[in-house]
Amino acid sequence: MAPPPILAIALPSETGRILSIQSHTVQGYVGNKSAVFPLQLLGYDVEPINSVQFSNHTGYPTFKGQVLNGEQLYDLIDGLEANNLLYYTHLLTGYIGSVSFLNTVLKVVDKLRSIHPGLTYVCDPVLGDQGKLYVPQEMISVYREKVVPVASMLTPNQFEAELLTGLRIVSEQDGREACNILHAAGPSKVVITSINIDENLLLIGSHQKEKGQPPGQFRISIPKIPAYFTGTGDLMTALLLGWSNKYPDNLDKAAELSVSSLQALLVRTLDDYTKAGHDIQSSSLEIRLIQSQDDIRNPEIKYKAQIY
Repeated sequence: MAPPPILAIALPSETGRILSIQSHTVQGYVGNKSAVFPLQLLGYDVEPINSVQFSNHTGYPTFKGQVLNGEQLYDLIDGLEANNLLYYTHLLTGYIGSVSFLNTVLKVVDKLRSIHPGLTYVCDPVLGDQGKLYVPQEMISVYREKVVPVASMLTPNQFEAELLTGLRIVSEQDGREACNILHAAGPSKVVITSINIDENLLLIGSHQKEKGQPPGQFRISIPKIPAYFTGTGDLMTALLLGWSNKYPDNLDKAAELSVSSLQALLVRTLDDYTKAGHDIQSSSLEIRLIQSQDDIRNPEIKYKAQIY
């Protein structure tokens, strides 16, 4: 008797089927815990591979758990392929801790594109923030030389954009030029998710619709919140994937929706910690993801893009 069809493949959702390779924590919302649920709310079938499984994020005094290596990652890919399950419209990756695992992710990109050449690869190149590296130094060249050329969309922060382009970003024009450098290397969509210029926080987005043509670029001003949150970068990249796929020719609209969702969630998170009597500046804050699902599904656009 023939096995039943995999409905996510036989009757795919209009949005897509995403393979998300990111970290996992039992408690809290970072990595896949921060990305999978929002994408499901936006109508996507999302299948997570957990690059690590930790008790909690590494900002706590201690954590326990396991780390997946490159060979174990590819075992999972082989298992999916053996059962004809390896069809995805999107690949999403976030924090990757070693060169060997990153090289295996590149093998996964090749494999997925051999099955579905139109695969969209959305990469958050997590290298560090505010001048501090989170990963081994040798990861930078692998991202620059191998990952950027195969990515469809990149979502670096200011520091990561500087590392990937070799350009110091001290002005909006520098941010736009960094996007141009990244377009020339590969991805058609680039969103620098946070740039700090003269104490102002900006997002700069850039969409090059045709190779060799000047990209459409925009900025969104973002309010500064006097607190530190975990999981927000992972959530932002997931939202950008979700909305940019729904509005493929309007990256500015996708960014407006994504920023508006995220800001509503951050305000709720702050309010809830304050209600609980916690000093919001004393530690990193876990985001209120479940409580913000309406803001993810139907955000009210409060942050508008300004086209350059």
